[in-house]
Amino acid sequence: MTELLVKWFIRDKENVNDAKVRQSYGRLSGLVGICCNVILFALKLFAGLATGAVSIMADAFNNLSDAASSVVTLIGFYMAGKPADLDHPYGHGRIEYLSGLFIAAAILMTGVELMKSSIEKILHPEAPDFSVVSIIILIVSILVKMWMSRFNQKLGKWIQSEAMKATAADSLSDCISTSAVLIGVFIAMATGKNPDGWIGALVALFVCFAGFSAARDTIQPLLGQAPAPELVKKIRERVLREEKILGVHDLVVHDYGPGRRMISLHAEVSYKEDILEAHDLIDNIERDLMKEFQCSATIHMDPVVTDDEEMNQIKKMVEDMVTAENADWKIHDFRMVRGSSHTNLIFDLAVMPEDLKRKQEIERRIKEKIHDADASFYAVVTVEQSFI
Repeated sequence: MTELLVKWFIRDKENVNDAKVRQSYGRLSGLVGICCNVILFALKLFAGLATGAVSIMADAFNNLSDAASSVVTLIGFYMAGKPADLDHPYGHGRIEYLSGLFIAAAILMTGVELMKSSIEKILHPEAPDFSVVSIIILIVSILVKMWMSRFNQKLGKWIQSEAMKATAADSLSDCISTSAVLIGVFIAMATGKNPDGWIGALVALFVCFAGFSAARDTIQPLLGQAPAPELVKKIRERVLREEKILGVHDLVVHDYGPGRRMISLHAEVSYKEDILEAHDLIDNIERDLMKEFQCSATIHMDPVVTDDEEMNQIKKMVEDMVTAENADWKIHDFRMVRGSSHTNLIFDLAVMPEDLKRKQEIERRIKEKIHDADASFYAVVTVEQSFI
């Protein structure tokens, strides 16, 4: 069904990094969400009013909030697809994250209100009047929400949208909460006891959890979340595919919204390479990165000495020292300045963000270890943060 809807309503569906295509996916997800949730809200509202069950009413208004969230999804994808302008040279892609954050806030508010109603029902219980019709409505709701979860999960995976993945998770939590309501109905019918308020509270907890999860997933990219390890690996592999590229460091991935990445890195080449040929190679790699990852790529070319055996051995010694301290630390831009009485070893040391608070201690320890290895060696170390 998902593939059929995509085929009917989305042109050029394979080009998922194009802003217009992403808008089409967002439009499809939003319209499907609005239609399904409004229908479920109407059915459950009817069942809730007919039976007086607060748990069913709570589930109905949960669907209404989901419909409102789908409206926000529509608006968010439309605005996120707007092209760059003078005030926003990096485009408007992060609006997609903001729309997801708005949805999360709405879900949390709904959960809080549902919890208030459920507590009131626990303190002042009323006997609900369940019917076969209400049971059928709940079962239909579970099946529809299961399909919606799979639908949004597929779309979110295809276009790498955290907003859609959050919507899928929300639909799955709705399945669980509606199942809880249905179980409460069966308990009431079988035992005559009324767990309605407690079931409503449980539904409210699921709604709040879904809102918290959605907020977490949308806030992370806005705060500067680290790029996915798989993406970093693919970028490295593509750059190092060229034989003349000897190493990669200072790789940074800036996220300005889905399909709007900016990549910068340093690529090491032999100092013996013809500078014009090396520059042409770097330009070709930048174009390939832009084509493969739909990003803007900027590469700084670093010339490195490759035929100095003594320097290579000393560099290996320093790398081993650094690795012994921490396997995640890396050195780059290694140079030697030889003198009559001593030799300066100059390099940058990339450490994890949490290690920066020990920056001076790390610098001192590395300098001491190098000097202890050979008294004529003096290290000039620049400790910096690794962004991947």
